[in-house]
Amino acid sequence: MEQELERAVIAGLNADIMDFSEKSTEESLEELAALVETAGGVCLARVLQNHPAPDPHSFIGGGKVEELKALIEANEATLAVLDNELSPSQTRALGDELGVRVIDRSTLILDIFAQRAKTREGRLQVELAQYKYMLPRLTGMWTHLVRQTSSASPIGTRGPGETQLETDRRHIRRKIDKLAEELEEVRKNRATQRRQRQKTGIPVAALVGYTNAGKSTLLNCLTDAGIPAVNRLFDTLDTTTRRLDLGPTRQILMSDTVGFINKLPHHLIEAFKATLEELTYADVLLHVIDISNPLWRNQAEVVERLIVQLGAEQTPCIRVYNKCDLVPLEFIPKEENSVRISAATGEGTQEMLDLIERIVNRGKRQVILHLPYDRGDILDILHKKCEVKKTDYLDTCMEIEAVIPAEHYDGLKTFVFETEQD
Repeated sequence: MEQELERAVIAGLNADIMDFSEKSTEESLEELAALVETAGGVCLARVLQNHPAPDPHSFIGGGKVEELKALIEANEATLAVLDNELSPSQTRALGDELGVRVIDRSTLILDIFAQRAKTREGRLQVELAQYKYMLPRLTGMWTHLVRQTSSASPIGTRGPGETQLETDRRHIRRKIDKLAEELEEVRKNRATQRRQRQKTGIPVAALVGYTNAGKSTLLNCLTDAGIPAVNRLFDTLDTTTRRLDLGPTRQILMSDTVGFINKLPHHLIEAFKATLEELTYADVLLHVIDISNPLWRNQAEVVERLIVQLGAEQTPCIRVYNKCDLVPLEFIPKEENSVRISAATGEGTQEMLDLIERIVNRGKRQVILHLPYDRGDILDILHKKCEVKKTDYLDTCMEIEAVIPAEHYDGLKTFVFETEQD
């Protein structure tokens, strides 16, 4: 039997004292409605309140609460979703006055992540974020914790559940500590995999971008990765990495990452750091932008702020203007380190690959070295720090064709026989 969609109304506050990124707008409510749909609900009505400051009690103020209550009754809604983050007391007050469950945008996003996480790592990260979000929202009088995992659970209740009157803070903190320990093991495993990958000398390009910008479609287009690319928010949570041939002797690893969104819960970013820290180790970032979206500039700013927050702002970045087949070319910026592509048709992808290769090879030299047979120490450095393309064993020495990063060239130039390219 098909599950009935949960009926929701949504509301947001545009207050003068809020930062721009925290304010609600017609556009952010449109995005919130899409998030409700992604979570398995349907948005029946919306309310936007313009006010100098949030109401300490009900957040949106008494008049808007009455308007929202009337919409709930008229549409027989069972859920109210606020576009802004609520305090525990505001959530309780709104729930009492509206007579339905009330959740905020952060809870909704966490719920979607709980639905979508498939790998053990993904589930650990989401669960940790949920517990950290729940902890300050407890009243301290609960005695146990029950986890609700049914696919039929109402929106906002998946993961750490809310049956009976729940858990005490010590129990939650123990769970947080245990999950943090497990994620630390994940981080160590990732570090080991990263060291092994670095030994191969194969560069890494990490795909980043706003949710639903087309990152998975692009990875499929380039590598036949077979990732389900569905037109919905947060369709990809678990990182996928595929090897891509740039030429007969040149390869790169392409890594897909979770999409970003405005007002992404802080705890979620913290929990996903084990995954997102891969951005800081990439050789180049591909910032995929849906140029067909009227709000693409705002979305790009959100992504760029999060890249800085994650400490990856020094990594070379290519702006990849995707879906160029859907808009006139004159509307697409032409900047340094940017390309126009269509992941759906493949248009522009070769230009993008050429730009990737130029960036990852910047400062490197392809040379032929004549290395004496008794210099095994140098051979070890070449295999660890450089990219060895070919080795021939001559009568008096080894002839090695290699790509040497700029920082190692001075230490090896004594053995350079011929420079292929600079």
